[in-house]
Amino acid sequence: MGIAIAQDLVDRHHDVLLIEQRGETADKIRSLLPNIIVVTGDACEFISLQQAGLRETDVVIAATGDDEDNLVISWLSKQEFAVPRVIARVNNSRNEWLFDESWGVDIHVSTPALITSLVDEAVEIGSIVNLMDLAHGKMRLIEVTLAANSPAVAQQLTLDELRLPDSVRVVAVVRSEQPLLPQPNMQFLEHDHVVLMSRADATELCADAFIS
Repeated sequence: MGIAIAQDLVDRHHDVLLIEQRGETADKIRSLLPNIIVVTGDACEFISLQQAGLRETDVVIAATGDDEDNLVISWLSKQEFAVPRVIARVNNSRNEWLFDESWGVDIHVSTPALITSLVDEAVEIGSIVNLMDLAHGKMRLIEVTLAANSPAVAQQLTLDELRLPDSVRVVAVVRSEQPLLPQPNMQFLEHDHVVLMSRADATELCADAFIS
């Protein structure tokens, strides 16, 4: 996973350094991806991160297949090297609660949760799907696929007429595979995918407007 992320970042014109513990694997990465700086070392060790120059790094991505390692990397990056932005991969959804600012994590990406959300989106119309937690869990990016009996659809309400609370904002509507910018006079249709930003404790407030 880390290699794929590194290549994508290089393609987007970022300077990328990758730390790989196994020397043989590091050599293969160097030959396959010459535009990436590859350092042989253990990213869970202070000395390896120091040698990699983490104090001059803008973003660290802890993307190993081990949650314990990702937490250690995140904590060291934030506490010892003051990295401004730390992103960590969650492999086991049961450990997701650990990936917060106390461990130095600014943003966590849970692979199991993402897959579950995609399944929910595919099979559950008229329910709230949590896409991502933001701002250390204080905010959520959520999606609702509208059913025919959704209040917004059945009553032909515009976005302005829905009168959503200040803690909830519609940020996008996807209709027939086309993203639409929300407007006050926008009306909602069956099968619209409504993407909202919500305060974590206000998610259920979306139900009155979008779920029957």
